[in-house]
Amino acid sequence: MTGEPAAAEPPFAPAPVEELLRLVSKAARAQQLYLPNNPIYRAAFDALRAGFAPVWDETDELVLTILEGEIHWYDAVVQAQSAGGGPKSPDNLAWLFYKDGVRELKMLKGFEQEEIVAFLGIVQRARKASPDEDDLVTMLWEADFSLLQYKYVDLLQDGGGGEDLADGGDGGGAASPDDVQRGAQEAVEESRASSVVNMSDFDATIYFLDDREIEYLHSEIAREYSQDLRANVASVLLDIFELQVDGAVRTEVVECVHSLMVYLLTAAHFRGVAHLLREGRSALDRATDVSPTHRGMLSELADRLSAADALSQLLQALDDAPMLPPEAELSELFDELRPTSLGTVFLWLSRTENDRLRTLLESAAGRLAAGNTAELVRLINAEEPEVSAEAIRRAGALRAQAAVTALGKVLTEPNATRRQLAAHALSEIGSPGAMQALERVVEDSDREVRLTTARAFTARAHRPALSRLEAVVKGKGVRDADLTEKMAFFEAYGAVCGDAGVPHLDTILNGKGLLGRRDDVETRACAAIALGRIGSQRAQDALRKAATEKDVVVRNAVSRALRGGVGAS
Repeated sequence: MTGEPAAAEPPFAPAPVEELLRLVSKAARAQQLYLPNNPIYRAAFDALRAGFAPVWDETDELVLTILEGEIHWYDAVVQAQSAGGGPKSPDNLAWLFYKDGVRELKMLKGFEQEEIVAFLGIVQRARKASPDEDDLVTMLWEADFSLLQYKYVDLLQDGGGGEDLADGGDGGGAASPDDVQRGAQEAVEESRASSVVNMSDFDATIYFLDDREIEYLHSEIAREYSQDLRANVASVLLDIFELQVDGAVRTEVVECVHSLMVYLLTAAHFRGVAHLLREGRSALDRATDVSPTHRGMLSELADRLSAADALSQLLQALDDAPMLPPEAELSELFDELRPTSLGTVFLWLSRTENDRLRTLLESAAGRLAAGNTAELVRLINAEEPEVSAEAIRRAGALRAQAAVTALGKVLTEPNATRRQLAAHALSEIGSPGAMQALERVVEDSDREVRLTTARAFTARAHRPALSRLEAVVKGKGVRDADLTEKMAFFEAYGAVCGDAGVPHLDTILNGKGLLGRRDDVETRACAAIALGRIGSQRAQDALRKAATEKDVVVRNAVSRALRGGVGAS
């Protein structure tokens, strides 16, 4: 759609536009009734943003014509007054815009992501506005939307509500020098006629700029507006701190910096906060003759932000916010946190309901944990279960050797869930010390701990665990275990026992007891798997003796073991 008249044939079916306006009305009601952190509010706006997708699949702009009781898209009525409610009902969006002179709305692609919340906020203000407050056109003008354009009629003109539409938003283009000169000449002639001023002695053309000068002015204006003045203020203050050695001056500067940081946090200008912390650190490195008092006052900026109470309030605000700041801005902020913030970050990983925030916290937690192993190890014994559990998981993911002792102590705790986490972390670390710690829980009371331990010994071929694995395999307890656990222990035994274990496994697979009875099918199949793990010639010979076994489970296990044998252990 590119400015064709509303009576033209629509380029596609109007159903997506009708559904979109229905979702707009629904989101407007949700904004009126609920707070931004309410699930109903979030669901309404998520549905609204999704409703724009079918429209943007067809076009990059949506032009709606506003009538007294209806909204038209080309020649299709895409929203009319509700049944039983007149065209002047306060719930009728068409009447709400029409009564203040708005006759056309143009939404550009991306409007639903950047400006829809502010737009519906203006709709709510207009619904509640008293006669003395600004009208809808004024509110739209003040909002200065870049992806929403509108046309309106001046209701204060003679005859109020004439047909001449005025552009709002990004409606006008830049005038050429010729147009400006022509307008100036007309103004001169009007002045002569009214005898207000005589400009006959002036040649206006010498004051006009050429295209190159106009382009330069535009670029300089754009550069000026693109500057972050708040960051500039922070830099100026820290420059003064660095250059002025007078104690009173530095005290005043630091107090201003603290106030500025509070302002930046309140304004959710997180890139500015990160810039302030980063530049403050650099200023301390460069400045000379800095007293311990001033050094402490400036250094505590990051400490205050990283404190549990302050950081929790910040994360709570982000979790409740209907829209997060840009990811790069939050990443900059999190990079400035102290190691002491790691516990708070771990805690909020389990609390946040915002998936984007959780992703950012995951990344921040990984960087903090990787660079502060001592703090990570300390948090393994944190009082909060969520923090301790996350610290254990991170220690395993980072393969933190320094955490082995702390994790080994967790294996002695009565809580089975924590023992499971610790066993998994130690298996990921995989160092000799970690494997040694796992040896103590080969016969743990919890099945998951035993399984994790056995699989770790298999993966690492940890031979020092042979005596404990042999005790399990030769004991009676393993025969009462389920197939998964039984298989895990036999496979671990095969991975570490070498040829010395072949006689026992051969006896289980091929031997017969009194009255010609053999071990149960599952145990024999597990013995075959263990022999396949050994892979030596003796192990292969034992497997071939059972190659013609009648039981299909045992025969299949033998066949797989023979295919998997790769040589002596």
